[in-house]
Amino acid sequence: MKHGSLRLRLGLAAAGLIALALALAGVGLTLIFDRVLDARTADGLDRTAKLIAGQVALAPDGALTLPREPPDSRFSTPYGGLYWQVERPGGAALRSRSLWDRSLGTVPDPAQEPAVGDLAGPDGGRLIAVTRRVSIPANGATVALAVTVAEDRRDLAASRATFLRLLVPSLGALFVALTLAMSLFVRRALSPFRTLRADLAAIHAGTRARLPETFPEEVRPLVADLNRLLDAQERDLQRARTGAGDMAHGLKTPLAVLDALARRTESTDPALAAEIAEQAQAMGRQVERTLARARAVSGGLRRKACPVAPAVARIVGALKRLPEGEALRWEIAVADRLVFPGDEGDLTEILGNILDNARKWAHRRIRVSGGVEGGEGHLVLEDDGPGMSEAAIAGIARGRRWDETRPGTGFGIAIARDLAEGVGARMRFGRSELGGLRVEVSWSVPGA
Repeated sequence: MKHGSLRLRLGLAAAGLIALALALAGVGLTLIFDRVLDARTADGLDRTAKLIAGQVALAPDGALTLPREPPDSRFSTPYGGLYWQVERPGGAALRSRSLWDRSLGTVPDPAQEPAVGDLAGPDGGRLIAVTRRVSIPANGATVALAVTVAEDRRDLAASRATFLRLLVPSLGALFVALTLAMSLFVRRALSPFRTLRADLAAIHAGTRARLPETFPEEVRPLVADLNRLLDAQERDLQRARTGAGDMAHGLKTPLAVLDALARRTESTDPALAAEIAEQAQAMGRQVERTLARARAVSGGLRRKACPVAPAVARIVGALKRLPEGEALRWEIAVADRLVFPGDEGDLTEILGNILDNARKWAHRRIRVSGGVEGGEGHLVLEDDGPGMSEAAIAGIARGRRWDETRPGTGFGIAIARDLAEGVGARMRFGRSELGGLRVEVSWSVPGA
C-alpha cells in the first residue's frame, strides 16, 4: 500500500485506537484486579480475626490466652508474611510467633468495622491489615480487645505479577485479532471503491462505456456524476470533431479554386503559378494535420479499443497491391491479444502512414511485431531501408520532409505521432537491426 492510501490511513488509525483502548482496558483491569485482590485478602484476614476473637480468653492472672492458634504455618514462621496480634488497653499484647519481637499496631479507623488499611511490617515491608474490635467478659465485666491480622503485600505482588503475565499476552493477542478484523472491515468497506477503480480502468481500456448503477447508496451520487461527465465529454468531443470537419470542408473549395488558378496561370506566369500551388499545398497539409489532430483528441475517461492484429493484416494486404509492395517480404508477428487504446480509424491511420513510409524506403524486408510485456503493449515496425538521421527524426514533429526523392507531404509520420499521443500512446524512433527505420508504439495496458 502506498503512503497516501486511504486503506493504510484507516488501518493505522484503527490500529492506534485499538491499541489505546486495550492499553486503557489493561490499566483498568489491573486496577480492578488490585481492588478485588485487596478485598478478598481483607475478607480472608477478617475471617481469621473472627476466629482469633472467638478463642481469646483471659487467664486468672489477667493475661490474654489463645488456646489454639490459626493453622497456617506462616503464623509460626518468623517474618513468615502472615501476622496476628491481640491488644487490650493498658495490658500486654498477645502476638503470633511470626512477629518475633515486634508489634503490629492497629488500623486507626474506629468508624469502620472491621477497619482495613496498611501497616508497617516487622521486616520493613508493607502489610494489608484488618483490625476487629471485640469485647469479652472477665470477672463480671467486659474487656475491650483489638484483634489485628495482617499479610505482607509482597505476597499479593506475586499474584499481581502472575495476573500481568497472563494479561499482557492476552491483550496482545486481542490486539492482533481486532486489528485483523478491522483490516477486513476496512477492506470490505472500501470494496466499492476498488470496484469503481476497476470499472474506470475498463472505461479507459474501452471495454465499458458507462459506470454501472449497482454501487451502494453512499457511492451512487459520485457514480452518477462521473457518468454525466463521461456523457458531457463525449458530446464535447463529437462537437470538436464535427467543427474541425466543417472547417476542413469549408476550406476545400477555396483550395481547389487556388489550385485551378495555379494551373490556369501556369502558361502565362509559371513563377506565380508555382507559388500559388505551393501555398495551396501547404494550406492543404495544414488542413490535413488539423483534421488528424481533431481525430486524435482524447475522449477523457472514456476510450475505445480495437485489436491490432486484424488491422495490421488488413493494411499490409492493401499495401502489397501498391507499387513495390509485392516485391517486399512482409514479416508479421503480432499477438492476438494485443489491443490498441483507440478506435479502429486512429489505428488504421497510424499504421497506414508508418507502413506506407516503410514501403517507400524498404529494399527487401518490412517487419511488424507486437505483444504485451511488463504491463505495456508494444508495436514495432521496422524496414531495411536507409533509415533516418537524428536531425530528420527531430524534424518529424514539424512535418519537414527529409528526402525530396519520394512523393509525399511529409506529414504522414507526424500525423501518426499526433494520433498516438492523442490516445495516450508513445512513439519512439531509432535505427532497426535490419538497417532502416525502427518505429515503436507503446501504451499502458490496464490490468496487465
